[in-house]
Amino acid sequence: MPIGILTLTFSLPGCRSLKEKRMRMGGLHERFGRSPAVAVCESGERNRHDASEWTFVVVGLKRQEIESEMSQIEDKIQQVVEARIVDVRREVI
Repeated sequence: MPIGILTLTFSLPGCRSLKEKRMRMGGLHERFGRSPAVAVCESGERNRHDASEWTFVVVGLKRQEIESEMSQIEDKIQQVVEARIVDVRREVI
């Protein structure tokens, strides 16, 4: 079974506190973690208020299915999160 790892690094311009960061990034875990094929966590930059890194682990039966799910996650995040994506890393193992 292939596993996809999507890691997104965000810049949060103008964000002045960790509380504001949680409000801007809030909902990622709830929104994407509901799917039984996706696990999500804040994987880096946890103590910085102006940056954040999130990793999504996607499982599926086919590589194409995983790639599609990772693309959908990235597209949806660009629409709903008040942050700028500065780095995207994808890996399927």
